[in-house]
Amino acid sequence: MKTEVRITDDIRYVGVNDHETDLFEGQYRVPNGMAYNSYVILDEKIAVFDTVDAKFTHDWLDNLARVLGERKPDYLIVQHMEPDHSANIENFLDIYPETAVVANAKTFAMMNSFFGSDIAKNKVTVTDGGTLSLGCHNLTFVFAPMVHWPEVMVTYDSTDKVLFSADGFGKFGALDAEEDWDCEARRYYFGIVGKYGAQVQKLLKQASELDISIICPLHGPVLAENLGHYIGLYDIWSRYEPETDGICIAYTSVYGNTKKAVLLLEDRLKSLGCPKVVVHDLARTDMSEAVEDAFRYGKLVLATTTYNAELFPFMKQFIDNLTERGYRNRTIGLIENGSWAPQAAKLMRRMFEDSKNITFTNTAVTIKSAMTAQNKEEIGEMANELCREYVALSGSSAPKNDMSALFRIGYGLYVVTSNDGTRDNGLIVNTVSQVSDSPARIAVTINKANYSHHVIKQTGKMNVNCLSTDTPFSVFETFGFKSGRNTDKFAGITPVYASNGLAILPKYINAFLSLSVDEYVDLGSHGMFICSVTEARTVSDVPTMTYAYYHENVKPKPETEGKKGFVCKVCGYVYEGDVLPDDFICPLSKHGAADFEEIK
Repeated sequence: MKTEVRITDDIRYVGVNDHETDLFEGQYRVPNGMAYNSYVILDEKIAVFDTVDAKFTHDWLDNLARVLGERKPDYLIVQHMEPDHSANIENFLDIYPETAVVANAKTFAMMNSFFGSDIAKNKVTVTDGGTLSLGCHNLTFVFAPMVHWPEVMVTYDSTDKVLFSADGFGKFGALDAEEDWDCEARRYYFGIVGKYGAQVQKLLKQASELDISIICPLHGPVLAENLGHYIGLYDIWSRYEPETDGICIAYTSVYGNTKKAVLLLEDRLKSLGCPKVVVHDLARTDMSEAVEDAFRYGKLVLATTTYNAELFPFMKQFIDNLTERGYRNRTIGLIENGSWAPQAAKLMRRMFEDSKNITFTNTAVTIKSAMTAQNKEEIGEMANELCREYVALSGSSAPKNDMSALFRIGYGLYVVTSNDGTRDNGLIVNTVSQVSDSPARIAVTINKANYSHHVIKQTGKMNVNCLSTDTPFSVFETFGFKSGRNTDKFAGITPVYASNGLAILPKYINAFLSLSVDEYVDLGSHGMFICSVTEARTVSDVPTMTYAYYHENVKPKPETEGKKGFVCKVCGYVYEGDVLPDDFICPLSKHGAADFEEIK
């Protein structure tokens, strides 16, 4: 007899493991099988969440009967109509015909299409935000269209603080397989959900307003600990941001010459201190593994041959996989090979024309049959270009007197870092200016209300991190909307350290300057620090984040619909009221009334 799996006192697991399927959805290799999850809430009324794949009808019904005992279910909640979750709806209703089927209107329409008739005699059609009481347990239904089908909804149980997340937070692999969650969840996400980042972001925002202790997905393990880790990864993935420092190389090679170029590049990258280099032979690797790594790392090198005046088929397939999933915010290097008419680089570049925020390296390599001495030099130049930021942020080999870093200063946005003796701190500023070049001196103006002002006045030193245009809004939330007095700004961030012992942001910067305070000027509400430059490094050629670029492209549009009052132009905070006090200070950005505008 199988052991009953308890999730909480009232919630039971009744899903199944599948070790028969070798290809999930007909394309994804699953060497450790799959789990098809189903759950039951035992209350005054009983709710069953989703069914399982058709191959496991009797296993699932046995699990269900074991949990129900002599009782009958009152509700079957259908969150997602993909057949691996819905195949047994009709079989379930044959045994429990009086059970009410709970679903949304789109789900019921799909149900009719799958089963050819209206199989649900008793229906409960729910709306977005609709509720259902089981007695002690109160359920709220949240629509999640296109995560990753249009009818998808998730369900929140406010009693046990459980989110039934449909295909969200799922992974490949049966539950009896011992394996790391991140890797197979990442491959699952980018393979199945990756195209729908905007929709996932919307769902994450809704989920952030819920008190969640447990996540129950339809695939993979129940998540009951360290939820911040899993939600954080979903946030990174759905924003299409790099997760890990490193470079992915994907290549095809017919006679081995392109492979030789790739191996040389790999060696050069490692010698320059690249933290991770991953290489995929696209003709032999699992394509979904290569796609996963292309999204995982911030830089990608594509190396392939021209084939019948087109791209080699495996490379074309690979790029199609990336672009159809919204590949963006990456740097790409191109290596092409062609004995008489190389076309691959041009064709690869063209395939990314509609992709957002793709930067190609200045160096491209064209090989004609076999590498030449010039090709080897070009590969070295590409490696230097790709590793520039890693070298710049290294402690030993970095050039530390690169005064071209001063050219990154404009009317931009910066993270000023300091340390109060116990921990690293940082804040967003937009008032950094060069006041002289010989000697190099910088003025930084900081609001006195900020904790960083207090720390820098005491310590006499700071670092200015010049933010680049690839900086996500989360950086501004971390360093701009919280106080370093009671918040660890670097929680979850592993900084690099300058020679003055202060933190440097490990990414999203194009330069940084270490400053020593020479003079202080009291400006009333603000203090100006006039400083000497003690260290300067240029990290990348990504443009500096200007104030205008931030407002136009990074800062989310404030949610002002249906509200009356004033909105902060810096962070979007809404003050509701007819009159904004002249002395009002935004609780998030710390900007005054002058930076608010009336909601029209």
